Amino acid sequence: MTEKHRASPATKRRQLPVWQESILLVITAMVMAVIVKTFFLQAFYIPSESMEPTMLVNDKILVQKVSYWAGDVKRGDVVVFDDPGGWLGAEDSRHATNPLQRALETVGLFPTGGHLIKRVIGVGGDKVVCCTEKGKITVNGKVLDEPYLLDQQAPASDQAFNVVVPKGHLWVMGDNRGNSADSRSHLGDPGGGFIAEKEVVGKAWLRVWPWSRAGIIHKPSTFEVVNGK
Repeated sequence: MTEKHRASPATKRRQLPVWQESILLVITAMVMAVIVKTFFLQAFYIPSESMEPTMLVNDKILVQKVSYWAGDVKRGDVVVFDDPGGWLGAEDSRHATNPLQRALETVGLFPTGGHLIKRVIGVGGDKVVCCTEKGKITVNGKVLDEPYLLDQQAPASDQAFNVVVPKGHLWVMGDNRGNSADSRSHLGDPGGGFIAEKEVVGKAWLRVWPWSRAGIIHKPSTFEVVNGK
């Protein structure tokens, strides 16, 4: 009997039934999905008009986490972050209710509640002021030209503020300044309207839907004046 014939029965004995292989493949796929979601990418959809025109309602985006592994959040980044407390209502914070949807939520395949998306205007140590005589926001005394705003004719904010961002925190605002409950709306809260960097899930990186607007989400050159470039 050849070596090939002797090995054949043992090989057959080691094979799993189809149903067991299927379960193993599903478990492996879910574990890999959880790893990707935790450390690399996570999918979100845009639920409101607060980031128009950059993000439209029901846009589907991928948020990448690699940029913040060894670096800080930067001015101008569009970030998704956990609700710091009281920024969202019960309806906005809802999660999946049935077991299947909960499993899909865990691996990032079901829209999750409890998150917001805004643009970072100031980081720790920055002085952010609104507004100049021309309705512009300043960061550390530098005037921001914000071409991404929905209404270019209106002031950058209809609410005056003068804040210094605490270390490890961020001042965030929506691009649709007239319809965004952002840091300005929570100035009187215990957190002063700031969010902690640790609450940031990741940076908006790629719009995947609709196809007509799919592509990389680029950061504008607006904040180069603050960075000294």
